[in-house]
Amino acid sequence: MVAVTIDPQRTIDLLCQLVQIDSVNPTLAPGSQGEGEIAAFVGTLLEDAGIEARLQKVAPGRPNVIGRLAGSGDGRTLVLNAHLDTVTVEGMEDPFSGRVKEGKLFGRGAWDTKGGLAAGLSVLLAIHEAPLSLAGDLIVVGAADEEYASLGTQALLKEVQADGCVILEPSDLAVWVAHGGFAWAEVETEGVTSHGSLPDQGVDAIAKMGLVLTDLEKLRRRIYRDKAFNSALAEETLHPSLHASLIEGGREWSSYPDRCLLRLERRMIPTETPKDVESELENILSRLAAQDPQFKAHWRMTMARPPWQAIEGPLLAVLEAACTTELGAAPKRATGLMWTDAALMQEAGIPTVILGPRGEGKHAVVEYVETDSVVACARILARTAIEFCNHAP
Repeated sequence: MVAVTIDPQRTIDLLCQLVQIDSVNPTLAPGSQGEGEIAAFVGTLLEDAGIEARLQKVAPGRPNVIGRLAGSGDGRTLVLNAHLDTVTVEGMEDPFSGRVKEGKLFGRGAWDTKGGLAAGLSVLLAIHEAPLSLAGDLIVVGAADEEYASLGTQALLKEVQADGCVILEPSDLAVWVAHGGFAWAEVETEGVTSHGSLPDQGVDAIAKMGLVLTDLEKLRRRIYRDKAFNSALAEETLHPSLHASLIEGGREWSSYPDRCLLRLERRMIPTETPKDVESELENILSRLAAQDPQFKAHWRMTMARPPWQAIEGPLLAVLEAACTTELGAAPKRATGLMWTDAALMQEAGIPTVILGPRGEGKHAVVEYVETDSVVACARILARTAIEFCNHAP
């Protein structure tokens, strides 16, 4: 196999520039600028290098950026997908510094997922400059909105077809082969408002929510005890989870509250579906209503995303072989409850795996990525792309 040379300094310099661009998701932090500036930066970078690049509108001011090296037409197409958006920077010091210290580059998104994006872009640049002709297309995507509703990857799938995809999420250079899904739901209890001195007239919606919370805690313990997923591809066990995320209710101290709203998250293992979550909530509320004539509640699902499992096949084999060559040992296969766009890619019929650099602090007040692992990730991806794209589908 023909090798290409990844330029370590250029890769880290590029990562620093990416981190220095504010790309906080405006749905998570209203007023934030979103992905427009960083998508334009990547597009210009690729165009200046002579690589085909375009912005794909996802929402107003929020594009995907898509870079492509066109192959000769008789090979497999590979997508390297990292997201452009980040979570909020509240509580962080110098979130856009891109400061490097002791082999770690700090800043919001450094690990999640600008480190992966820098690695993917470095691969595209290196193969283009080699110059090396591929039989199939190599596509690098900077996707919008992964941190909320994954609008970017959904838009991408309307226009792009591929034979494989590597999601460049943080993985500590392990190969992720399965992850959970999630369901977000709202439960609202109804009460009767009245003056606090008239207890015979008021019904406390917050107290009624206490009954719901008690049953949800019982459910949390039960599903963790009774449900487990053992991946056929990794020697790890996943258990589902459930937690109350946000709660609000009441008018003032002297009144009985007539409503209480709970927002919760249920993490699903690959053997579960959103229908299971719907049944759990319906059973809890129905049982409480049967026990208490004053209990009134309703619920709705606000978002659900499916779990994901990788499949044995050419992409997984090629990626693991590249990891073994570059790291000197076979990579660990991993699973977890986190959710990524891998589920959407594979649901569309594109075999998908996850690989990204080492680091710490995704969504935390201190986030960093290990710079040498970003370079190693790029080298692995370069080997993977050359081997995968130069074979017929």
